[in-house]
Amino acid sequence: MKSQTDPKVQWPDEEIRPSREEAQMETGDIEIDDEEIKREVKHLATPALIEMVLISFVGVADMIMVGRLGPAAIAAVGLTNQPVFFAHGVFQALNVGTTALVARFFGADQRKDAQDTAKQSLAITIFMGTLVGILGYLATPWVIKAMGAEPEVLPLGISYMRIVCLGFAFNAVSMVCSSVLRGAGDTRIPMIVNLTANLVNVTGNYLLIYGHFGFPRLGIAGAALATAFSRVVACIIFLYVLFAKKSVIGIGLKGGYRPDRNLLGRVFNIGLPAAIEQFIFRGGQLIFVRMVSGFGTSVFAAHQIGVNILSLSFMPGQAFGIAATTLVGQGLGANRPQLAERSALVARRLGMIFSTTIALLMFVFGKYIAALYTNDPDVIVKTAMVLKIIGVVQPAQSTQFILGGGLRGAGDTRWPLYSTFLGIWVMRVIAGYLFGVVLGLGLLGAWMGMALDQLTRASVISYRFRKGGWKELSV
Repeated sequence: MKSQTDPKVQWPDEEIRPSREEAQMETGDIEIDDEEIKREVKHLATPALIEMVLISFVGVADMIMVGRLGPAAIAAVGLTNQPVFFAHGVFQALNVGTTALVARFFGADQRKDAQDTAKQSLAITIFMGTLVGILGYLATPWVIKAMGAEPEVLPLGISYMRIVCLGFAFNAVSMVCSSVLRGAGDTRIPMIVNLTANLVNVTGNYLLIYGHFGFPRLGIAGAALATAFSRVVACIIFLYVLFAKKSVIGIGLKGGYRPDRNLLGRVFNIGLPAAIEQFIFRGGQLIFVRMVSGFGTSVFAAHQIGVNILSLSFMPGQAFGIAATTLVGQGLGANRPQLAERSALVARRLGMIFSTTIALLMFVFGKYIAALYTNDPDVIVKTAMVLKIIGVVQPAQSTQFILGGGLRGAGDTRWPLYSTFLGIWVMRVIAGYLFGVVLGLGLLGAWMGMALDQLTRASVISYRFRKGGWKELSV
């Protein structure tokens, strides 16, 4: 009789005996190398960070150029941007769902399914983007009035929004193409395309706002034309990259464009909560902006400058959030949940370095940053105050972007929705109204509400991430 310690008794068929690596993969326990994760995070986040920071500086330059036209011009752009951003919420379901599903398919090495997902998302975006752009153009006068534009702002806002709506569909297509590429792990091409488009934008601003080199002096309409044209440029380049197969994922003209109920259902199952989240977020912002506009044009100009600079501070968190989304999705697709979790945590740790640096800059140089936008002393003082609040919330803002990105990569889009509802409507809108209007603190009170919003969202997202239920989701 053979000994019970004989391996052949325990494993009668050596060929089917699982290797140590296979056994570890079953439980997600393969040894995780933090240094390798750091390299992957940096590989994905660095192009996205460069892209977003430079794009934000272009946005800053854009606002500075518009700011030289006066507070009314700044207010017109701010009042227009909020409803346009709200309309983009329609496409958030597609963008988030597309990124998460493409990442899962790439992690599982199912390239054909990833390509079919890209085709389905692109086809529906072209249709919906065109429809929303037309509706936005027709509704522009009503929208700008509803936003509470003062008489000197109203005609500027109508002119700006109508032109921006002409480029809406092109921007929507660019966004979904970028989502496809990032889900596949390619953040370099979106960086190159968006930087090119934004250089076109800032050049167009210089030529058309002030009428340099023989171009007509169009003022705020020139800024809108430059924005719309830059979006056309980005759309053309993105489509060329995908159809000419210049990236890790490419798509052809044949097959895969007829609506696939199963595939689109999976995309929307992931993305629908994200779309609702965006509607909640943008809807809250609309109410919030409407409230702040009631404080007067000068105060609203300071608010809008603060929002512009706040968007610059978003960028590191968003860049590392993109890395977390891709790596979590690919890690779960490869059946390695522990790797997915560790990737998101490493991304957050790296992102916090940037958020702390930004916080210090806001505190120390706030007044000088504000002076780049306007010569109005009252606006400068109010903006500098706002920038100190932005500095305080940087760590929370970074956390909710990065760990929220990890949850979205897992297909867990419901908890970011819950966090946004609590943060935007309970803290930003209700608490902001209480502090700003009821207690009479004005802009300071409104931005105290914004600070509480960031802290609330970070707390909810962190709680969900630590609980770990997102690792068990199937998409």
